[in-house]
Amino acid sequence: METDQAPGPAIRVRGIEKSFKDLQVLRGVDFDVWTGSIFALLGSNGAGKTTLVRILSTLLKADAGTAAVNGFDVAAQPSQVRESISLTGQFAAVDEVLTGRENLVLIARLRHLKDPGAIAEDLLARFGLTEAGNRKASTYSGGMRRRLDIAMSLIGNPPVIFLDEPTTGLDPQARLEVWQTVRGLAAAGTTVLLTTQYLDEAETLADRIAILHRGTIIQNGTLAELKALLPPAKLEYVEKQPSLEDVFLALVEESGGIDTATGGRTDGTVQAGKEIQ
Repeated sequence: METDQAPGPAIRVRGIEKSFKDLQVLRGVDFDVWTGSIFALLGSNGAGKTTLVRILSTLLKADAGTAAVNGFDVAAQPSQVRESISLTGQFAAVDEVLTGRENLVLIARLRHLKDPGAIAEDLLARFGLTEAGNRKASTYSGGMRRRLDIAMSLIGNPPVIFLDEPTTGLDPQARLEVWQTVRGLAAAGTTVLLTTQYLDEAETLADRIAILHRGTIIQNGTLAELKALLPPAKLEYVEKQPSLEDVFLALVEESGGIDTATGGRTDGTVQAGKEIQ
């Protein structure tokens, strides 16, 4: 996808800070996300992931620092940023009274696009929903609703999409469907910033992973780079490479443990499904 801005990171974040009264949520966040890549922001509940996404999508103002999306300054050029992005929250924002096709047509009309019907048909086919297009969204499975939600967010071809914990509450099969969709977005050139508390999700999808802990990025790199931070474990002369879970827990422990004030764990364990609590 093309933009008239100079080449550079699709998302650039420098020194972002945000507090709510006496609670400092973000303490100077820095990272870049390159065009057409999947960037995972990994952290426990309360780490500041959603707050950061809200700032980048112009829904919230930072107290300090700068951020640019698609070459546009988030604070100074919010309208251009909004035209460049789409945001999908933790729960599918579909109208269950409408059919899948009607949901898509509605968004296309709200965006004042030509031929909403053709746009809807194209997206239904792209996301494997053609046969379900005339069914009410209330009859869709969790994975189908999430795919429809992401399809709706792509109307207008935004070059950057924010997925804020997109597989929250989904069963394993639905999660796999969403993962396949996210991979397809990046393959088509869309830049994806994904927030998640699922270690396996970040490990499976992301080109780069940033670990956000207590409002700061404590490590940022590829999966291989993060695994290289820990020495391989040895058992009966068989070398075992550290998993992303090992890296995450070690880094968090070095930074003072998971914050129990946010409902986290401090005993070095995670919940079933490798979800960070």
